[in-house]
Amino acid sequence: MGSIGRVAAIVLLLPLLASAAQAQDSDYPNRPVRLLAASAAGGNPDVIARLLSSRLSEVFNNPFIVEDVPGVGGVLAANQTAAAPPDGYTLSLNDSGALAINIAMNPDVKYRLKDFTPITALATLPTVLVIKPAVPANTLAEFVALAKSKPNALSFGSAGTGSIHQLTMIIFEQQAGIQLLHVPYRGGTGLVNALLTGEVDAGWSGISNVLALIQTGKLRALCLSVLERDASLPDVPTCDELGYKGFNVATMLGLQSSAGVSPAIVAKLQSAVAKVLREPAMAERMRTLGIHMAENGTAAYAKFMQDDLDRYTRVVDEFHLQITK
Repeated sequence: MGSIGRVAAIVLLLPLLASAAQAQDSDYPNRPVRLLAASAAGGNPDVIARLLSSRLSEVFNNPFIVEDVPGVGGVLAANQTAAAPPDGYTLSLNDSGALAINIAMNPDVKYRLKDFTPITALATLPTVLVIKPAVPANTLAEFVALAKSKPNALSFGSAGTGSIHQLTMIIFEQQAGIQLLHVPYRGGTGLVNALLTGEVDAGWSGISNVLALIQTGKLRALCLSVLERDASLPDVPTCDELGYKGFNVATMLGLQSSAGVSPAIVAKLQSAVAKVLREPAMAERMRTLGIHMAENGTAAYAKFMQDDLDRYTRVVDEFHLQITK
């Protein structure tokens, strides 16, 4: 066949290929879908993934199978997702730690936002500023005044250098005009234990990790890191309410796939997830965990991912937080 014949054959094939791709999209999903949760069992991504998988399996009459992929702040799950075929059969629940903080501060992370197809936001994970009872401050104003009177004398713990806990405190220090001593730990459990034993004076923690400790008086809550109060802590004000206008720092947990997934598949998934998130049982379960549902469209989620990366890149660059070997 001459070159003209080959070109003609290719031209004739194009509509058939497009038609086959459209049929494949309309038939999605027709085999098991992997749902990677960037946490160990019991972590927020795992909990939400299992709630979603149960309902999505029913909605699509097709199994959505949860696989926990813990480690390296969500990087392992992100690597698997980015490397998957662009067919929508590998999805992941990952957050700002992997998709913003680690990209900004870890030179060993090779993926970028362009390597993912954003599908939808799922939830924001606010933190609460807590202090040990021995700190002579009953309000945020008293804590800030104490910190100003003794720069670097008060300490705060975090779940590690570059964690959302540390970056939230850095942003708060800037707005409040204070300086605290940073003490990093290995994970959120280490941070909470350090607060309970008195090793550190303060820290930002996920609400579910410290809710019982606040309720029993073992820790004192000063403010929330987001713009709305939490139903599980109705008497704890937001930083914004207390004069730190616009203070709004939280991890966003969302659903992603690899780059290049077709818009038709994305739309199918986004629509189904939106319906599940609006179900009363799902909303109530998230409320008890101190998680704020954050359903929004694909475009809005993509914009948040980029804005999140830009914000943390500025903080990481200003404070030279890049991980070095």
